[in-house]
Amino acid sequence: MEAFLDNCAKAIVAGDGGGAERLAGEALGSGLSLLQVIEEGFVRGIREVGRLWEEGEIFLPELVMGAEAMKKAMTVLQPALEGSDEAQESLGRIVIGTIEGDIHDIGKTLVATMLSANGFEVTDLGTDVPVARFIDEAEARNADCIAISALLTTTMNGQKRVIDELVKRSMRDKVKVMVGGAPCNEAWAKEIDADGYAGDAVSAVALAKGLAGKA
Repeated sequence: MEAFLDNCAKAIVAGDGGGAERLAGEALGSGLSLLQVIEEGFVRGIREVGRLWEEGEIFLPELVMGAEAMKKAMTVLQPALEGSDEAQESLGRIVIGTIEGDIHDIGKTLVATMLSANGFEVTDLGTDVPVARFIDEAEARNADCIAISALLTTTMNGQKRVIDELVKRSMRDKVKVMVGGAPCNEAWAKEIDADGYAGDAVSAVALAKGLAGKA
């Protein structure tokens, strides 16, 4: 059991998507606790990836590969987990997307994958997302938080427009807002009255947990 969990973690750290997918498939027919396989195997691996990234021991390509491997494992395990008695308690519902006029995807997808791996229910709206769609999806899914990425200075004002629209619809007190992307920073988040700024996927998870009171 311990060796199997170690292999799951190692596959994520190595960015071995095929290996992670194969191990997840083996877990399905093994009789092992799927929640234990996720928490003590794959999630342990992605946390190690996050630690290595924070300490400068790996770089963005390795971080992306680890997240992609995690995504492949969860694609196999999530449907079985949702149909079992072991369903993981959600830390909250997050709607995420890249703002209208911006088609940058890698950073946002990485954040979405890491949030999902850490226990959040994530709805990824993709790129070039209109302001109204962020709000509509948050309302439809009873989301606790909206995470908005902007990689261009010309589109970052869209993050403010999402917050303004939440205020207009009397939803601001119910929905937290996280912002991120290359031109953003803490000062910008404060200026537009966002609830927080995250500069990378690891800090986005920490911020989301803090906003959810689960830090």
